Amino acid sequence: MISLKLKISVFLMVCTTSVMAQQQDAGLDEQSVKFTVEADTAWSSLLKRTHGWFGGDGIYTIPLNGAEARPAGNNGKTLFIFSDTMIGEVKDGTMQPGYKMIHNSLALLKGGKPDETQMSFYWEKTKNGEDESSFSPATPQTKKGDYYWLGDGFVNTEGNGLLYIFGYRMHNVSDEAFGFREIGNTLLRLKPNEAPNFKTVKQMDSPLYLKDEQGNGVGSFGAGIYANTKSAGAKDPDGYIYVYGVRDWAKNLVLARVLPKDFETYSQWQFWDGKGWSANMGKLANITNRVSNELSITQLADGRYAMIFQVDAMSTNIGMRLANKLTGPWGPVIKIWDCKPDLIKSTFVVYNAKAHPTLSGKNELLISYNINSLDFINDLKIHPQLYRPRFIRLKFE
Repeated sequence: MISLKLKISVFLMVCTTSVMAQQQDAGLDEQSVKFTVEADTAWSSLLKRTHGWFGGDGIYTIPLNGAEARPAGNNGKTLFIFSDTMIGEVKDGTMQPGYKMIHNSLALLKGGKPDETQMSFYWEKTKNGEDESSFSPATPQTKKGDYYWLGDGFVNTEGNGLLYIFGYRMHNVSDEAFGFREIGNTLLRLKPNEAPNFKTVKQMDSPLYLKDEQGNGVGSFGAGIYANTKSAGAKDPDGYIYVYGVRDWAKNLVLARVLPKDFETYSQWQFWDGKGWSANMGKLANITNRVSNELSITQLADGRYAMIFQVDAMSTNIGMRLANKLTGPWGPVIKIWDCKPDLIKSTFVVYNAKAHPTLSGKNELLISYNINSLDFINDLKIHPQLYRPRFIRLKFE
């Protein structure tokens, strides 16, 4: 079976709801921001490896000190979390026999520079010494054969000081390229000082899995987190943790928030209904669309918020939307990078772009995007280092 971390469909519907009308707001279009973009070869080369970890996607970055809006600095420690991961050896440009795909892995970077001597990769081993995912489902709702892809995470510095990561509980339903389904949302609770070789892991089934009226899964929360707190470095913080979710074929964005002290108390969560905050998740409103299942929200120097994402989930375009508030309205798509040069074969695809503010310079955003193949193993035999994130740098003038 070809296992891919795409979590989207090849075909997307164009949303025609009132969301589009809400996206017209002064100061949020392409004319309102000046920027340049360039490939960041140093960061891309950091993940070009031939031993052990040699491929993966996902790539959220979490500062272990909880300072989400401040640069990591020379003494900072950043946890990288990946989803589907290739473990093995690449020799003479060829993937050697004995490779294995696991469903998630971790890395720890010391400092804020792309220095391979300061980055270490981690995953679990079975009792027989076989490579295994860092986290495997073990909750009351877990079924045999389930596995995790990982969403965003943060260190709850103004709550209990613990690290939370969203886990999407996945299950294979066929041997086709897109033969997987998300069947549940899990919250992983960890101790930051144990990173990345976590010994204390608590897994909790969460109600933040979105279903339609027929009970079919249509999305989940955890696509992006914005800690609007003083300790995270947010400007004019209101003290809430904002958690974004994505649902439906049109990749509609939804939003929830909760105080740090109540992060595990779902009765205290609030959901944006288009006009205000509601305790009823069933009243969720779409705040924009055409995003990707993984994304980022960053506050810029001028106070506006920038959302970075893959337009229409898996198009070749990396996009940015701007807003004056975390709830929106979000402006029109501003295309900032075309990934077409990476697609040297018709089977190659790109997806899930996002920014990494703690690894970015002043008035810059370091942005990653994933590359994969619809003919996964066959293409990796020829291009063994295809399956790894690439980076670009967005510079605001």
